Order: sequence, then structure tokens, then C-alpha cells
Amino acid sequence: MAADPSDDRELAELRGRIAVLEEQGPPRKRHRVQSFFAALLIVLAVVLTPLGVVAAWSKSQVTDTDRFVATMAPLASDPAVQGALTDRVTTAVMQQLPITDLLNDAAPGDRPLLDAALGRLGPALTSGLTGFVHDQVLRFVRSDAFATVWTGVLRNAHAAFDKVLTGQGGGAVQVKGDTVSLDLAPVIAAVKDRLVANGLGLASKIPEVHTDYTLVQSDAVRKAQTGLRLLDLAGFWVPVLALLCAVGGIVLAVHHRRATVWAALGAAAGAGVLGIGLSVFRAIYLDKLPADVDQAAAMAVYDTLVRYLRAAIRMVLALGVVIALAAWLTGGGRRAGWVRHLWGSGLGAVRQAAEGIGMRLGPVGPFVHRWKSWLGWGAVAVAAVVVLTWSYPTSAVVLWTAVVLLAGLAVLEFLDTPAGPPAEEPAEPPAGPPPGPPPAGGKAAPA
Repeated sequence: MAADPSDDRELAELRGRIAVLEEQGPPRKRHRVQSFFAALLIVLAVVLTPLGVVAAWSKSQVTDTDRFVATMAPLASDPAVQGALTDRVTTAVMQQLPITDLLNDAAPGDRPLLDAALGRLGPALTSGLTGFVHDQVLRFVRSDAFATVWTGVLRNAHAAFDKVLTGQGGGAVQVKGDTVSLDLAPVIAAVKDRLVANGLGLASKIPEVHTDYTLVQSDAVRKAQTGLRLLDLAGFWVPVLALLCAVGGIVLAVHHRRATVWAALGAAAGAGVLGIGLSVFRAIYLDKLPADVDQAAAMAVYDTLVRYLRAAIRMVLALGVVIALAAWLTGGGRRAGWVRHLWGSGLGAVRQAAEGIGMRLGPVGPFVHRWKSWLGWGAVAVAAVVVLTWSYPTSAVVLWTAVVLLAGLAVLEFLDTPAGPPAEEPAEPPAGPPPGPPPAGGKAAPA
């Protein structure tokens, strides 16, 4: 009996497949190696996430003047900072106010009487003058004019802010040892003009004064300079590298959706650790300040310096949770299937109710049903582009983008109506007049 050629062909194909499998090695071992490198890339992405957030924040503060001004501008309206600035400027003005010139302007014959009067009233006169200057400075720092001067100080300071990262001094922002300070010369000049305008002509003789207002004072300043300098050089490449590691780990993983969930939650956890670190460092920083430093003002300065960094942390947290939730809902898990079933059933019931009261979608429903997958992924792509191209996305931007995307997907689900079978046409009646009633006598007429 001759062999069937088809059996030989199938046997050859089977042998070829076995040979390929033998060359590839055991599948379990290959999956283990693949999973190891996928996990390594995801862990690397998690570690790089907080560094990337700090690097992006540092780079934005150095390269974007408007961003730097927006970061520091709220200090002008903080009551604790206003009080600390008032005390600092008042002290600087009183040190430079030439009170002895009052004696030089007096007539020689009146000097003995004036010396005697100043000997008795000197402390009271100095106290009263100090109170007057303090009141004028406080009124100035609470005015809109101070906000304008403060913005100008910040813009001038931004040109020298990169020196804080390099450790070089000079400019409007100065680094001396463990202290980062801001030059208040423009503020004192404005106060001098205000004092002259309010009747203290002696203030016109105050020379140009450069005095400092401490922004940061900590023994960790020099260490922070080194780290921030490295991150500044890295710039936005650190977050890009973190993103590439996460994507590479997801692509390399055996279970892509599960890897996406872990990568997103890991990035969110890394950002959360950074946020906790900022809070811990805040407590340590305030505890190590000298006794003569205003704690409330120092707290306001620290919170203002890192407020956009905290906003970036919240954004990464929100983005990680949203991506992880989306990956889980689109997976094959039983609970995720329940959620999708409730989603589709609920919107389907709403559509049926609308059709019951007369809504007709016409060709829109079948069109959406045919291209639903493409339309859904297009909406996801648009949402991703919005978040990625936003200048400085916040957690609110991420959450509202997710809400709008969810609403768009709900609309697609509502419009999804499969094309039904064509309606059957009623059968045509037979030709000729319809049969009438039978004639009298009970017998039908012959056809």
C-alpha cells in the first residue's frame, strides 16, 4: 500500500517545528531571562523617576525666567516674610541714616543746647525715628508697589540663579558658605524714596546699600549644589531615560499589561518617596536653623521654593495611578471583566431607553461600531499628546484629561450600534380583486 504524500508533508512540517523549538531552548528558561531583564528595566525606571522629577524642576528654574519669578513671587504677600523683610530693611536704613548730620546743620551757637537736648532725649529720639522708619517700610512691603519691586528683584536675580547651582557667588543671588541670600538693594532704594516723600529729608543722604535676605541657610547647601549641578547638566534627559526604561521593560515582559501596572505604580511610588523626603527634610531644615531666624518666614520660603516640585510629584502620582488603572481595566482579569460588563450594559441600557423615546442614530451607529477600536485608541493618543505637550502639567491636568477621555469613550460606547439584518419586505398580494363574500345559497362562485 503506497504512502499518502500528504502524511509525509505533515510529518516533515512537524519535524521542522520540533527542530526550531530545540534551537530556541526551553520556553520556561527563556521566559525567566526575559522577565529578569524586564523587571530590571522597570526597577531602573522607578529609581530614575524621583531623580527625573528633580532634574526637570531644576532645569525649569534655571532656563525659564517666568517660571522662577512665578515660583518666588508669592513671598511678596506672605505676612511672615513681610515682617522679616521689614525688620531687615529697617535695621539697614537705621544703620545708614546720618543722624549726626543734624548737628552739622545747626548753628554754632545752638550746638551746646542741642547737644544737651540730644543727651537727654537721644534714646527716645532714636526709638521714635526707628518706629517711624519701621512703619513706613511695613506700609511699603504691604503695598502693590512692593510686589512690582519684588518681581524686578526676582528677574534680576534669575540671571545669577545658575550660580547657586555651580556654587559661585556674586550677582543678585549669593552663596556664602551654607547660606543662599537675596540682595535687597532695590527694596532699600524704594524705601529711601518713600521716606523722603513722607518728610524725612535726612533719608536722601543714605548711600546705596546692599543688604541680604536669607533664602536658605543649611549645612547641606554645598552638598545640594553638587547634586543639583549634576541634575541640571542632565536636564530633561533623566525623565526621558526613565520613560524609555519603563517602556522597554513593558515591551520585554511576558505579560505586558501586568508589567504596565507595576511600572506605573512603581513610578508613582518613587514620586511619593520624593514627596515624603521633602517633608522630612523640611522638618530637619527648620530644626537646625539658628535661634535668631524667624521660623515662620523660613517655613514660607522653603514651601515656596519647592511648591512646583511638589506639584510635579502630585502629577506623577496621578499619572501613574491613571495608567495603572487603565491597564488593569483593559486586562483579562475577572474583576476587570465585571467592570467592563457593567460599563457596556449600563450605557447599552441608556441607548435602548433613548431609542425607545424616538432617538435614531441612522448611519452613525454602524460607523462607530465598525471603527470603534480605532476611534478609542485615537482618543487615547490625543489625551497622551495633551499631557506630553503641556508646558508644566499638574495633577489637575492629568485628572481632567482622564475625565474627558473617559467621557469620550462613554460617548463611543453609547453610539455603538451594530448594523442589524435588513428588514424583510412584506409579500405582495396576488393579482386580481380580493375574494368577495360567497353568493347566496352558500356556495362559492367558481374561479
